[in-house]
Amino acid sequence: MKSTKARCLLLACGNTLRGDDGIGPWLAEWAEERFADEPALRVISRQQWTPELAADLAEAESILFVDCSTATEPGSVNLVDVEPARRIKGIGTHQVSAAELLGMSQEFYYSLPRRAMLLTVGAGSTELSEEFSQAVLDVIPLACEQLEETINGLLATA
Repeated sequence: MKSTKARCLLLACGNTLRGDDGIGPWLAEWAEERFADEPALRVISRQQWTPELAADLAEAESILFVDCSTATEPGSVNLVDVEPARRIKGIGTHQVSAAELLGMSQEFYYSLPRRAMLLTVGAGSTELSEEFSQAVLDVIPLACEQLEETINGLLATA
């Protein structure tokens, strides 16, 4: 049986009406344009990550989650490996974390990617706005560079 797994799945989240929270979808759109001729990359962008996305994770050889972070310095760009987390009893049916999604993929589909990473950009503001804070605007070139390097690396090893 032939595998239909994507070599790399970019899974972004964020609300484009909440200032810097929209950096995930913005970066996903950038990556889609930058890698338009790369069929091994699949890009999905949502307002929030939901349990249904675990099925998409199960079909990917590697995953790159992209999101903003309110827990890091505004304008910082961070890249970390993600390990699957066990579901918390009574977990909601709406937003889940990258680690929880990996755990669901493992639990429900018996599948984990070879590598899972999370790229975050520190948010300066998530107030109602369709514009990024200056801190995020200043690091967009760095975030794009990190995103491109990471995708190329994941595609090369998948």
